[in-house]
Amino acid sequence: MEIDNKTGLVLEGGGMRGVFTCGVLDYMMDNNLWFPYCVGVSAGACNGLSYMSRQRGRAKFSNIDLLDKYHYIGIKHLWRNHSILDQELLYKDFPEVILPYDFEAYQRNNGRFEMVTTNCITGRACYLEEKRDIKKVVEIARASSSLPFVCPIVYIDGVPMLDGGIVDSIPIMRAFEQGYTKNIVVVTRNKGFRSDEKDRKVPSFIYKKYPRLRVVLSTRCKLYDDQLDLIDKLEEEKKIVVIRPMKPLEVDRITTDIDKLTALYEEGYECAKQVLSSI
Repeated sequence: MEIDNKTGLVLEGGGMRGVFTCGVLDYMMDNNLWFPYCVGVSAGACNGLSYMSRQRGRAKFSNIDLLDKYHYIGIKHLWRNHSILDQELLYKDFPEVILPYDFEAYQRNNGRFEMVTTNCITGRACYLEEKRDIKKVVEIARASSSLPFVCPIVYIDGVPMLDGGIVDSIPIMRAFEQGYTKNIVVVTRNKGFRSDEKDRKVPSFIYKKYPRLRVVLSTRCKLYDDQLDLIDKLEEEKKIVVIRPMKPLEVDRITTDIDKLTALYEEGYECAKQVLSSI
């Protein structure tokens, strides 16, 4: 595969599983692999932002080194701030002070970058691009990563949004629809993984103002497995190139074990090398 103006990069989320993607993206930056279009979901959106600003190592540093220092994930944050993440630290202190985001470099990048959110009113995916307003860029990333039940709803232009992975965890069809016919897809599950969770109907007293959101939350396990089926099919048909972990993960959405996270990052770098060395 050659990277041209029809080549896209698709980044799944997965919370702390996204450190695999950090390794993949650092390999791409080390080898000057740049795409005209990238679409990211949740952790994929946040890590993708550092790729778009060409800040090699920034995503790893924020996900591993600063996690070890600041412990920004945990139930204590849920009790104190109604979020399992320290959102003030992640979406204000990090990009503005602790680990400044190079917004000017992001603006200079001619590539398109879409972040996926879920519209709480319609229950549908939104694909949002922003290169003019840095505060809005950060808010879209925050919305894309706001896990249901354990993170607050984020309002973008007055519209209530949550994690894009609720309805489109692996937005390969979005890339095709935008005209990108050759795509590299980074997923954060090993081949053959299917969810062992069962869908359950969300009670009406939860998100009571958003009945369509409750519907999609009640079917998201099946939807995710269907997307994994689609990825396998497209890969077998040689319509996409997939980079994925080689073995079942020891890391979940809120893992804080630094050794496990570092190992997964290194696996991401090595998997990218194996798949992309010929590009």
